[in-house]
This record gives sequence, C-alpha cells and structure tokens, in this order.
Amino acid sequence: MIVTGSSAETIEKAVQLIRTGELIGLPTETVYGLGANAMDDHAVAKIYALKGRPINHPLIAHVYSKDEVRYFSDHVPIFAHHLMDTLWPGPLTLILQKRVDIANACSANLQTIAIRCPKHEVAQSLLQRCRQVNVWGLAAPSANRFGRVSPTTAKHVQEEFGESLFILDGGACDVGIESTIIDCTRGRPVVLRPGILTLKELSICAKEPVVAEHDLIKNSSEKQGRLKAPNASGTLDSHYAPRALVRLLTQAEIQQRLTVESTYSLKLGLWSQPLKLLTNTVYPVFWEQIPSKPIDCAKVLFAQLRAFDGLGVDEIWVEKPQNSPEWAGINDRLQRAAHTGTEHR
Repeated sequence: MIVTGSSAETIEKAVQLIRTGELIGLPTETVYGLGANAMDDHAVAKIYALKGRPINHPLIAHVYSKDEVRYFSDHVPIFAHHLMDTLWPGPLTLILQKRVDIANACSANLQTIAIRCPKHEVAQSLLQRCRQVNVWGLAAPSANRFGRVSPTTAKHVQEEFGESLFILDGGACDVGIESTIIDCTRGRPVVLRPGILTLKELSICAKEPVVAEHDLIKNSSEKQGRLKAPNASGTLDSHYAPRALVRLLTQAEIQQRLTVESTYSLKLGLWSQPLKLLTNTVYPVFWEQIPSKPIDCAKVLFAQLRAFDGLGVDEIWVEKPQNSPEWAGINDRLQRAAHTGTEHR
C-alpha cells in the first residue's frame, strides 16, 4: 500500500509497524529502502528473506543524526567525524567498527557496521520519530529483489513487492544512485563504492586524502599486508541488473551494430546521444537521450533501465559515459548492470 510520506499520521503508522518487527518501504534521496529496526535481528531477517539477499551481505543502518552513531559504534576516527559534520545528512555511508553484540543481523555478523544519515525529508521525519521511541536506526537496503535494479519511486517498490507492503511515498529520488561507501576502519578513508560525491570533494571534507579501493589494490606495496576491506552493499561484480542484457558501447560501436543484419530481430532499448541512423531504422528501437550531466544522468539511470524492461526489450544499449571522477558512480552502476556473469542473471 502506497501512502503519502508527508503526514504525521502515516509516519506514526510506519513507526508502529517498525516497533512490532514489520517492514516498510521508505524514500531516501538516493533510492527507496526496505526498512526495519536495525537492532531487531528478527525483523532484519525478514528483509533478507523478502529480498532474497544472502545473509552474509551486510546492510546499512540509517540514523537521524550523528548522535545515534554511538549506539552502533564506539570507535569513530577523526576523519569520519569530519565527514559526518560536513556531508550528513546526505548520500554518504561510513563503515565503522561495531559495538559488540549490536545489530548482528544488520551487520551480517561482522565486526564492522555501515551507517548513513539520509537527507530526504520523509526519511528524516521517520527517523526522528523512531528515535523518540528508542529505535536508534533503520536497516534499509534498496527495496528491490537482490541484484536487480534499484527503485527510485514508490511505484517501483510496489512493483517489486506488491500492495501488502506499507510504502511511504516521497516522490522520485533526487540523487538516484546509492550512497558513496567509505571504509573508516583501516586508518585512512577508503571508498568501497563510488556515488555522486567525488574523491576531491570527499578529501576536502575529510581533511585528508580519500582513496579508492581499486587504487589501493593497484599499488603492490600497499597490497602487501594491508587490511582486508569489509563486505559492503552493492559491490558485487553483477548488480543493479535489469532483465534485459545491458551492453555499454561507444557511439561508433552503436552506429556500427545498428547496421549489422543480425540485430534486426532484436527489440532494443537505446540510451544515447542522438544518432543519425535512428531515422532510417526499420526494426524496433526504443530510444531515449542520455543526459549529458552526471547529476541528471544519475537521477534517471535506474528509472530508465526499469522503463526499458517494461517495454520488453531484449537488450539495452547504453552509450558509455566519459571516464572522469564526476561520472565514477554512474559508470560503476552501469558496469555492474552490464556484467555478463551468471551470479544474478
């Protein structure tokens, strides 16, 4: 059931469901989440079961403010405080050392826990009310079946889980891709999953260099004896995948493939800049123009993949975005959606 997220009455109903161990759908500025009391292991287990998510994949605990972090972690590095002070609430998740015997299901029984303070006003209202009844945070992974395309509207959530789930409607998500995840447990800030925030922005806010995990791996001296990165949400090779096969292609590759006879039998979804050949094609191509700015592209990425799936296309061809820091989060999601492994396909 989709209800308005802006009324005190529906927020109160959501809190009641959470307190009794039930699940709800809620909006954040990144994507919609499937929420439960992060401290209630039985309730969190329902998230794993409904999503079909392996229980060894940790979730993210969503909190109202920095003050609630102490219920989950008692070891917060100085640079993590700087990041929270400047970028919370917002699309940033921090992985911290976890307090003993706290939120074990949410953290997949690891010694670390991921925490985020979302900016969306509905999420903030819900989390504030939860705090008032001693619910210190919500486990809220993306509200979709495991490995599939994340939802950015309440309708997307209902399409995934049906009308029985209580869903707070907060409109379309402003950011559109999941939060940046930074590991804060290795003595320096390390990005495990890129989002809309760039390394430069993060470094300024942390007041020290923030590095990407893949850059550490490239450095052989750093690789020797370095601490292993904790498991984190959305970091599998294959993830965010629609039903249709996704191909990332340059514009030249798209133009060339459109002239190959073997593609005539395909029903295509095409997300690219304008192409000359589209005016002459005689086979079914559903074309949409890909936004030229990363912030605009991120906002509609998942919705566009879902829309192509809704048209029943066989393949989705996406023009490769430029390889620059501003596009890192989008490229990450597209590469995982296009991964040809069988893990989630």
